[in-house]
Parts: sequence; C-alpha cells; structure tokens
Amino acid sequence: MRISLLRSAACVGLSVAAFALTSAAIAQTFPSKPIRLIVPNAAGGAADITARTVGQKLAEALGQPVIIENKPSAGGIIAAEQVAKSDPDGHTILLISSGTAVSAALFKSLTFDTRKDFAPVSKLASFDLVIAVADNSRFKTLTELLAFAKANPGKLNIGTPQVGTTQNLAAEYFKSAAGVDIQVVPFNGTPPVIAALRGGNLDAMVDILGPLMPQIASKALRPLTLLGDGQAAQLPGIPAAHEAGGALAKFSAASWNGVAVPAKTPKEIIAKLNREITRILALPDVKQRLADLTLVAQSSTPEQLTALLDSDIKRWAEVIERAKIPKQ
Repeated sequence: MRISLLRSAACVGLSVAAFALTSAAIAQTFPSKPIRLIVPNAAGGAADITARTVGQKLAEALGQPVIIENKPSAGGIIAAEQVAKSDPDGHTILLISSGTAVSAALFKSLTFDTRKDFAPVSKLASFDLVIAVADNSRFKTLTELLAFAKANPGKLNIGTPQVGTTQNLAAEYFKSAAGVDIQVVPFNGTPPVIAALRGGNLDAMVDILGPLMPQIASKALRPLTLLGDGQAAQLPGIPAAHEAGGALAKFSAASWNGVAVPAKTPKEIIAKLNREITRILALPDVKQRLADLTLVAQSSTPEQLTALLDSDIKRWAEVIERAKIPKQ
C-alpha cells in the first residue's frame, strides 16, 4: 500500500514537473506567431485606438504582428466568448473594461464565466465620466443641481445612453449615492442625449468625457462635475463629485480598460506581456496619444486588475439591483 502511494506521489510530481517545463518552454518561445487582440468595440473609438496604439508598440517589442480584430456586440459578449474558447498560449488577447464588469452583473447567463475563464494581464487606461448641462442651464455648479433635486423630488431628469451601459449605471449610482429622487432617462446613444439636452428636454446628462469634449470646447455644453477620483487635465477647475462631501464623499465611478488572456495561459507569458505593456504605457508618445483621447495611461499588476474587475462586478450588481434594472 505504501509503495503504491509513493508511486502515485511520484507520478503526480513528474506530471507537475512536466507541466512546469512545458509552460516554461512555451513562455520562452512566446510569441511564435501573430498575436490577435480582440476588441469588443467598433473601429475608430477610444477603445479601438487604445488597442492599436498599445498593439503597435507591443508588436515592435515582441517581434510578431499584433492584429486588431473588432468584434462589437451587446455587452462585448461575442469578443469575450471568442477569447474564452481560444488556446491559452498568449496569442489571443481580449480588451476588457468596466463594461466587462457591467455585463457580468447584468446578463442572466453567459457562455463564459467572466472571472474563471480569463486571466487579467494589465490595466491600460482610465477615463472619466462627467455630468454636463447645456451652456444656458440655470445650474452653474453641482451644489445647485443637488439643491434643486432635493427641493423638487422627481422633477430633475438626467439623460444617458442605453439602459445597462456604464454611463446609465453611473447615473443610477450617483442618484443612489447622493440620496436624491431624480429621473434617469435612457436614450439610444450619446448623440440623441446631447440633442435633447441642448433642446431643453433634459436638465443634465451623464456620459464619458471624451465624446463630449467637442461640445464642451464649443461652449454648447458645460461640465458640472467629474465622476471619477480626481480632476481631468482637459477640464482644469472642474471638481470631482466626491469633493462635494457628505453622502458623495466616497463616490467614484471612473471607467477603465485593460487586457486579459484565457485563464490557463502560463503565468510566465502573462508576466512577459505585463512587463512589456507596463513599459509601453510609460512611453511619452503613448501617454500623449491616450491623453488626446482624454484617457490616462495606467498599467497595473495582474492582481490589481483582478481586484478591480471583482470590485466593479460587485458594485454594478448592487446598482442594478437597487435601480431594479431587469437582467438581460
């Protein structure tokens, strides 16, 4: 009996050692073919440009082409499903974001497990959301807007893109955190929200800062507050919501994007990708290219990105439940 156990233990030990050697060998030869970076957004947007900017530098560093494949779909499901089913060898990478966390919380069932089927590699960038009003609005500050909302329950309305988007959930989160009774009104995308706001049919709107910058620059819209952790370089003097203190003292709804690979990808490959991405995001030209998109280049460890994804899934699940948004 003892001999059998020893033999079994030896076999297990050899298997583990063989697996370790195989993983190390794969990591040493990585990459051995072109890398596919799957982006769950259409070409031309901030996510796509971020992927192409980082992908170009990554190709130069690794000596293999990085091919950007755009797979837009509701919740980014098609892109995530494709990567989840790919070989875990580092040659297929998924662009993930705060929207990935929203999908994990919003959809009843997915063909993949957001936490178990992917291994986060590094954060790429963070970007802010903003509450804006028409330039001729009576609200000059966030304090004035909140005071009106508290004095007139149910009468203030804030427009956002579709139900379940990060912008829509950020508005619901703001409503809950501030403890005010306001109407969150979803539209089919950003342009109709802007049109309704400028036409006087909305009091305010919540959206990602980048798409609103042309309207802000032309004085058509006026930003009241940012929903992230600090101020934006493009909007000097515009405060973050948490600076209002009180119920909003701990409020933060910043968005982010990053990259992940299939869950069983060897740790050596994940470490190699993380090292290169961290170096790339520190390059002045990359930082400036992302800053032009109102993004802040920001790397992380795999563990930090894992924790961020987990906390976002938990936060958005709570927002969805409080707002009584039906699961998709």
